Amino acid sequence: MTDVSATREEVAITAEVDIVAVRQAVREVAVTAGFSLVEQTKLVTAASELARNTLVHGGGGHAVLEVERTAGTTALRLTFVDTGPGITDVQQALQDGYSSAGGLGLGLSGARRLADHFDLRTAPGAGTTVTVTFTSGRRALR
Repeated sequence: MTDVSATREEVAITAEVDIVAVRQAVREVAVTAGFSLVEQTKLVTAASELARNTLVHGGGGHAVLEVERTAGTTALRLTFVDTGPGITDVQQALQDGYSSAGGLGLGLSGARRLADHFDLRTAPGAGTTVTVTFTSGRRALR
């Protein structure tokens, strides 16, 4: 039998200050879960970009932080959910440098590069859910 333990935390994203709250929560969870300083930096960077996208493009939403430990492996999954307009052209949105709001255009593509696993679910008029997973101590296959 495999020993599995999990923790879950949800953070609302409705104002600029909530992006900082998401960053802090992710850092605390990553430290507690035993992620290295480099891994923590990647986690916080991806979380910051995705939280900002949730607020700016999705009109707000929430982030769910989940830690799962199994047989010597720790995974931190971050899920960002909004009920905004959705993404009409996902391929374009994932390109470095593309921004529909005048930013640097590195949010989605940067988070995808930093994470071990990246999943984006969206539909025009139906909002967007982005999930990134980081595994402590090793890089998972994409």
